[in-house]
Amino acid sequence: MDQIPLSLLVGALIALLALSAFFSMSETAMMAANRYRLRHRAREGHLGAKLTLKLLTRLDRLLGVILLGNNLVNIAAAALVSLISLRLFGNDEWMLGALTLLLTFAIVVFSEITPKVIGAAYADLLSEVLSFVFTPLIRLLYPAIWFVNLFVAALLRLFGLSPHPAANTEKLTPEELRTLVMESRALIPVRHGNILMNLLDLGKISVEDVMTPRGGVEILDVDAAWEEIRDRLVASHHARLPVCRESLDHVLGVLSVRQVLPRIAEPEFDLNALLAQLLPPYYIPAGTTLIAQLGFFQENRQRFGFVVNEYGEILGLVTLEDIVEEIVGEFTTALPGAPRQLFWDATGGVMVEGSQSLRDLNRKLGLDFPLDGPKTLNGLILEHLEDIPETRVSLKLHGVTVEVVQTQDKSIKIARIYCPESGVQSPEDRKQQTARN
Repeated sequence: MDQIPLSLLVGALIALLALSAFFSMSETAMMAANRYRLRHRAREGHLGAKLTLKLLTRLDRLLGVILLGNNLVNIAAAALVSLISLRLFGNDEWMLGALTLLLTFAIVVFSEITPKVIGAAYADLLSEVLSFVFTPLIRLLYPAIWFVNLFVAALLRLFGLSPHPAANTEKLTPEELRTLVMESRALIPVRHGNILMNLLDLGKISVEDVMTPRGGVEILDVDAAWEEIRDRLVASHHARLPVCRESLDHVLGVLSVRQVLPRIAEPEFDLNALLAQLLPPYYIPAGTTLIAQLGFFQENRQRFGFVVNEYGEILGLVTLEDIVEEIVGEFTTALPGAPRQLFWDATGGVMVEGSQSLRDLNRKLGLDFPLDGPKTLNGLILEHLEDIPETRVSLKLHGVTVEVVQTQDKSIKIARIYCPESGVQSPEDRKQQTARN
């Protein structure tokens, strides 16, 4: 050993530190690689991505070769430091200790922290390159890795753990997937991101949240005069109409307006001919989620259904277009009778219909009305007051001032909501404030 030049020992030490840095960087890069990006690239045919995914399915082998190499290199480096110390300073224990501390500092800075930071920063790129190194290395060192992993597997089973944790396919929960989409907003157009978020929310939204309430459903009453029925068909802006006797309590079927309009002027086209065109009504249990109902519409080839409660009473109707609008946003607001855009006016208020859904009010006006009870503003007010209020009555609903403007048929037709952040009070609130002063 005395014949080995000192320069060669120092060179070997530097090479060992470089190898230690390589193994440290490899460990971090392989563990930090984005599995989903790797799967995408593997489907596109990238060999490096395929090899990386294969290595990651057996973490015990991958970590075995990395840590085996890293520890052997670090131990060899420590042995070389001892030889260098003996060559330069003899048996001086203080100098050996100083060189050991210096080696520790070099390993921590140059062989651990720095390469690990680099590996984490460029994990996706490095992992595919490193896979070409470790794939043959694992085959070459397989006997040693197998022997070491025998003890590793025994210890893991002793603690009740799986020796191959990566063998289980990674699954994201809906909330985790939602977070992933939100964090990717910078990489996709805003509109596309909103559509993805809306899709993820379909499992939380029921048909009651998007249906047209019973009071807002346009029906065709067959007990009316024939001339009135014809006029209603000609003036209708809907593709389908529920055909009833007097009310939705007696539904006869659903009429496709487009199919009967070409025949409306024919002399032989009468009420019996109209009734022959009816399609059977399709009923949807209340509480059905939108994602489930979308599948039911597809399976049953339906686009229109009545939402019913547990007693069979019709609560409203929901269409395929309602679900599509929930995903992509509103696109039928230009139709006559469709809800108008909601926004705060200059006085800090907005006029809304009592049949307006609370979910739409929360989303469009930034409010926080509860959604686990009534679905409309009318229902929320009636539940709060337990009575049908008179006009010009104002009340506080979850910190929001609401003024009843118009009532009709035992329900609230029009109400005015005051923005909670504007500080504007309703006339009734101002009267009460003046009385208290």
